[in-house]
Amino acid sequence: MDFSNIACWIWPLIAGVICGILGYLLGRLFGSSNNKTIDYSADLDACKRKTTSLQADLDACTRKTTSLEADLASSESKLSLAKKAPLAATSTASIASSFAAGAATSKTVIENTNTSEPSPSTGIIGVPFDAAVAKGAYGKKKVRENDLTIVEGIGPKISELFHNHDIKTWAALASTSVEKCQEVLNSGGKRYEIHRPGTWPMQAEMAALGKWAELKKWQDEHDYGKA
Repeated sequence: MDFSNIACWIWPLIAGVICGILGYLLGRLFGSSNNKTIDYSADLDACKRKTTSLQADLDACTRKTTSLEADLASSESKLSLAKKAPLAATSTASIASSFAAGAATSKTVIENTNTSEPSPSTGIIGVPFDAAVAKGAYGKKKVRENDLTIVEGIGPKISELFHNHDIKTWAALASTSVEKCQEVLNSGGKRYEIHRPGTWPMQAEMAALGKWAELKKWQDEHDYGKA
């Protein structure tokens, strides 16, 4: 047997077997890698689909939340208006009631001739009579409430004439015009024509307002007697 010829063909055979084995192993290796890549791609696609679905759900929730917030804001606005409406009505009613009460009080004050007398022509509202203050200004002379004779120039007879014309208080005399005072005097006859009532309403006003010191000072400075 020629061993030199065997060597010529056995070495290529061994090399072929080795190459075959290597080829088989490499094929298995790369084949496994390709399969794994395909599997990963499928998982990635599944994740993408799931992400898309979740994103759609999130968008739907966002839209629903926005809608609910708008509804809530609208409801709060309506509730606020509903709460303000009764308050506004109550406030209006309270103001109206206050005006009505004020008007009633003013009417009562006007009608009460013993304490506060208004002057229709000047809007004067008399103050309660204080005998002590009046006495302090006039000394021994006694001052009675709504005594018209406290006015310089008015005596008991003239006071009676004014009473006959329903002018019985200082505030009432203060609200009487000089012309009206002259008419009252004329009603008593010629003997009263010499009197001049030009300052009587002014003096009566000071008396009605309790300005006794001022009234006394004025009378001392203007001692006209029958003026």
